[in-house]
Amino acid sequence: MKADAGRLAVVAACAALAVLASDAIASEESKQSWQFEFVPYLFAAGLNGSIGALGVTADVDVPIEKLIQHLDGVFMGIIEARRENWLIMFDAIYVRLEGETSSSWQGPLGISNATGELKTTIRQQVYQPSLGYRVFDDRTAVDIIGGVRYTQIDTEFDLGVTTGGLLPGGTHHLSVGKSWWDPVVGVRVTVPLAEKWSVMGYVDAGGNGTDFTYQAMAGANWQFAKNFSLKAGYRYLYQDFEDNGFAWDMALHGAYFGLGIRF
Repeated sequence: MKADAGRLAVVAACAALAVLASDAIASEESKQSWQFEFVPYLFAAGLNGSIGALGVTADVDVPIEKLIQHLDGVFMGIIEARRENWLIMFDAIYVRLEGETSSSWQGPLGISNATGELKTTIRQQVYQPSLGYRVFDDRTAVDIIGGVRYTQIDTEFDLGVTTGGLLPGGTHHLSVGKSWWDPVVGVRVTVPLAEKWSVMGYVDAGGNGTDFTYQAMAGANWQFAKNFSLKAGYRYLYQDFEDNGFAWDMALHGAYFGLGIRF
């Protein structure tokens, strides 16, 4: 009986070791395989700054409540692939704004300090592929990230003058589009707060096409299921670009709400 009990103990110990080994192997294989997360967002953004094209310069100040009234289309999404300490990211923003009205503008056609009505159509597209590396991962995770930010701006102006001179027919239409690339470098820090909660902060900066650009994000994540999480926070993107009479000195900023899907 004692021998049988000993054999059973050995078998049980071997079985336990086999389970632990298989768990360790599975964990190691999980670390070595690619892991993906797709996050579509709702971006409650506002615009403020100045825009200029073909001699026309105007201030733009569109808070979120006004942006919603004139918003024709918006999309924001991030997809991330991670393997061990390496990560690949692709970030996309698309915003189309129609019919916003400004109270004043300057230029063109020799007219200065004119006031009147300025109706604009602005389409902004921002795409950023990035490569990152995790340099610290002891509860708090720190990723160093480098990428290139591609921006395309398409604008249309319908001008009407009340003071400072007259335009032919009382109105004038202008249309211009520009695109550029900016190398950027940044850092992302993720700190767990509880079993299913964490906070995230991200900043980057750069410039080549622009004189200067920077971006900041801060938010909280709730892992409510194995492969799903809710994300919310605030995002601020600033760009200062000038080229051949076109100027874009603008900040796109506001709250975001997203669903993280892992696969």
